[in-house]
Amino acid sequence: MRWQSEVRRFSQVLWGASVLLVAACSADRASTNGGSGAADSTAATASAAENTPGGANVARRTQRVVFLGTSLTAGLGLDPEQAYPALLQAKADSAGYPVRIVNAGLSGETSAGALRRASWVLDQPAAMVVLEVGANDGLRGVDPDSTYANLVKLVATIREGQPGVSLALIQMEAPTNLGRSYTTRFHAAYERVAKETGIPLWTFLLDGVAGVPNLNQPDGIHPNVTGSQRVAETVWRSLGPALAALPGAAAGASSGR
Repeated sequence: MRWQSEVRRFSQVLWGASVLLVAACSADRASTNGGSGAADSTAATASAAENTPGGANVARRTQRVVFLGTSLTAGLGLDPEQAYPALLQAKADSAGYPVRIVNAGLSGETSAGALRRASWVLDQPAAMVVLEVGANDGLRGVDPDSTYANLVKLVATIREGQPGVSLALIQMEAPTNLGRSYTTRFHAAYERVAKETGIPLWTFLLDGVAGVPNLNQPDGIHPNVTGSQRVAETVWRSLGPALAALPGAAAGASSGR
């Protein structure tokens, strides 16, 4: 199976760098920017728009799309504009969708941590929330049943606070070092969440990137600039149609390619 092949390649480099990652995550948890300076990829642009004639009205019409995730979403080791949420913002702008993509990635985040911070991350209305959650669960060997339970609770928490919000879950994988049984259970946990909650399950975030040296930073885990572009292409294949389905989607928006 393709996902198993991706995980095997990922494992070749992942565990050799796990000690460095855990240390980096511990140091970075104090910052919601994941040590990279990546936060809301368009905050400055939105602020500037509100200071222009009619800008406030434009800002109010813009729908927020929140990416709740880990250092992979935060863009650890990259400039803010190089993180994949910022690249998705450019694609959405090009396609004519009136959305503001919010980077809510946090280094070291687990599914339990995402559940704890969901309420304050989503303190403003959002049209859509995309969950990139669980990568660190797999790295730390968290019981997949626990990850599953946390993700189901996370979806329920978001729906309670934001009735009518559109949700999506990005597939994540665990390295093979904990055994085939674990990686299979971890993979299946996401399918169970999608079935239980009725939300769409998107392609593995690092599809075609995991385990490929020239697409990753020296730690072998986080995508480099080119890898981030590949990640953005992968996510856009699901995000583009999802944006088109949002109420109030820009009339006549193109595919954004």
